[in-house]
Amino acid sequence: MAILKHIASKNADYSEIQNYLIFQHDEYKNKPILDENGRLIPREEYYLDGINCDPFTFDMECKELNASYHKNRNYDEIKSHHYILSFDPKDTAERGLTGKRAQQLGLEFAKKIFPGHQTLVCTHMDGHNKSGNIHVHIVINSLRKYDVERQPFMERRCDSLAGYKHHLAKDYLIQMKQSVMDICQRENLYQVNLLSPAEKKITEQEYHAKRRGEKNLEKRNEQLRSEGLTPRKTEFQTQKEFLRSSIEKSALSARSLEEFQQILFEKYQIKLKVSRGRFSYLHPERSKFITGRMLGTHYETDYLLKQFEENAIQQTSPAHYSTSHGNDMQILFIKSDLHLVVNLQECIKAQQSAAYANKVKLSNLQEMAKTVAYIQEHGYDTRDSLEDSFAKLKNQASSSRKELKSIEDKLRATNEQIHYTGQYLANKSVYQQFCKSKNKGQFRKEHSAEIILYETARKFLKEHSTDGKLPSMKLLKTEKEQLLQNKKQAQKNYHYYRDYKKELYTVCSNVDTILGHPHSRQNEKQKKAEILK
Repeated sequence: MAILKHIASKNADYSEIQNYLIFQHDEYKNKPILDENGRLIPREEYYLDGINCDPFTFDMECKELNASYHKNRNYDEIKSHHYILSFDPKDTAERGLTGKRAQQLGLEFAKKIFPGHQTLVCTHMDGHNKSGNIHVHIVINSLRKYDVERQPFMERRCDSLAGYKHHLAKDYLIQMKQSVMDICQRENLYQVNLLSPAEKKITEQEYHAKRRGEKNLEKRNEQLRSEGLTPRKTEFQTQKEFLRSSIEKSALSARSLEEFQQILFEKYQIKLKVSRGRFSYLHPERSKFITGRMLGTHYETDYLLKQFEENAIQQTSPAHYSTSHGNDMQILFIKSDLHLVVNLQECIKAQQSAAYANKVKLSNLQEMAKTVAYIQEHGYDTRDSLEDSFAKLKNQASSSRKELKSIEDKLRATNEQIHYTGQYLANKSVYQQFCKSKNKGQFRKEHSAEIILYETARKFLKEHSTDGKLPSMKLLKTEKEQLLQNKKQAQKNYHYYRDYKKELYTVCSNVDTILGHPHSRQNEKQKKAEILK
């Protein structure tokens, strides 16, 4: 998906952005990388063009224009605007996007959106954290050089006149986003609706905070490994990321706002505040709440309340789960906080510390009491009836897992069809030119990448076609949407039975301990593997 980012700069040295575009820079320090002789190292591959200026004298021309209009003299004035049009990494592999084509799209976008400005357009082939996504940098002098025809998205009359500065109003930003979406749709590239709020809102600050955190964590872990220790934490999470993950997990089972609030606090120590109908969350290590709006639309009031209603309907209709798998189990599962009773004879720490052993004994008594209450509440009369329920759940979990895998396989095949269909359509015009070309050898040499992509896609589509016809992209995307919905429902079913099976396994094990029966089913490693199936 193509995204658009904006950076306003007050730096009067325009040559710095030129150097950034042309020469290699350290991603973390944002400083140029020098060779052994202290010289700048050019980027391996980039495309650079100038609009209303020479790209290599952009800095001098901007300063001359500023001086002629006596603008951009104060340190707190915005001297330039830096827009970044970043394409999805999958566009390169699946849709045939090249750096040269991305540069052409960037030039088209800049000429339409920033008419009259001195503009640098530069395409890079790499991305942050080696993501490999093609992205286009568009840098404009904040001062307009030429008079242009006034456009509907220009709020003020002076926004089209020379000597006036670029003004990013709401309508202007909407026009930019719409233009990006139109270009991606026309070029058959991956795209999301930039005009609607993000489901997961990740700001620039959070993105860079995660990168810094991951780098620091990896350094600490390397030091621990060198000392012969195993790091306990291998993945870094920002505070907002922790909130999103916790909210998602809690919302899966919550049937009401009160239950959601209770789960959040008991399991993750996150406080939920409702003010004027809006949700705000307090991270355990913070003193200030973070609003749901700052996390994304999936963490706000309307979305979560709707999910609670759906959960309540599903959980009060257990036949929904049994019918989908042809089973007669009619038991409602609501996940509890049961835990396995600890075997003191096998617990080394308990044998070494009497205080810890007493603590474990107390927790064991609590878990035994919960287990007895669970059995009474669910009406299990005998040990055999408990085992029968566990065996049925095991089969249901296995069936739901197979169903989920089947849907994922179909989705994978559909994605492959979409990929090659897009690749076929994107390079079809070049191949038609090749067929009409008088010097086919020279044409193939100049456009070998496009022709190879076209021929590969054509071969795949012929091999996987039942009627010899090219699949409809519209029908493929419709099929994909349906499969995604089926996958979401199948995941819910699988997680339901998996968690239910895990809970009954805990109950069975605790009952064995209470009755003094040996655990004859499996050894510990096999048990864990079985639970995770």
